[in-house]
Amino acid sequence: MDDEPFPGIVEVRFTDAVGQSWSLIDKCAIFAQFDELTPESAYPVEVTVACVILGDAGATAGDEIVTVATSPDMVTTLYGRDSFTVRRSQLIP
Repeated sequence: MDDEPFPGIVEVRFTDAVGQSWSLIDKCAIFAQFDELTPESAYPVEVTVACVILGDAGATAGDEIVTVATSPDMVTTLYGRDSFTVRRSQLIP
């Protein structure tokens, strides 16, 4: 999105368990462990978002559904939402 303020701001998009698309916007250091997000990077780039599991929400198509919060790094949508229902297979331990 922008290189200022340093180290830059990026938008991360993901899809939840019911197909709803979400955007999180924050400093690139929140989403990248190394130097994956630079002005020279070829976007889109796969990144991670720190989260905690709040609870189970059931199962669908053989994949468990869980509710997570992006509270570890205080990342939210533009409207302040920080909890989402996702497939457990989307999570990385």
